[in-house]
Amino acid sequence: MNSFEIKYDGSFRTTATHLDSGTIINTDAPKDNQGLGASFSPTDLVCTALASCILTIMAIAVEKNGVDIKGTVVNVKKTMQSNPRRIAQIDVEIKFPKNYDKKTKVILERSAFNCPVHQSLSKDMIKNITFIYH
Repeated sequence: MNSFEIKYDGSFRTTATHLDSGTIINTDAPKDNQGLGASFSPTDLVCTALASCILTIMAIAVEKNGVDIKGTVVNVKKTMQSNPRRIAQIDVEIKFPKNYDKKTKVILERSAFNCPVHQSLSKDMIKNITFIYH
């Protein structure tokens, strides 16, 4: 089990430390919610976690077939809503560096929708995932 320590630094900023590795992530409230937007906001990290999880799970799923997805890029767009303030929609666009055969595409796409972060997010949240193969 991973453990983390998060410290409130003031001015709507936090410092999160991954206790096993010592890696630090800073967050800042977004400009549209009293912050400076100088770093990822906590809701940005949710979107980043989704994209990172999708990439990781896809890579694991196809590696056993000798497929390498290195160079794949994900662009993410977050849409917020009010009352209550929350993430209403995450648009994920996955751009692969090359085209793959039909079997590999099925594995990649199923993996994306079954990553742990995707499965953990509210069913009420819209999660659009598109796949672009070159």
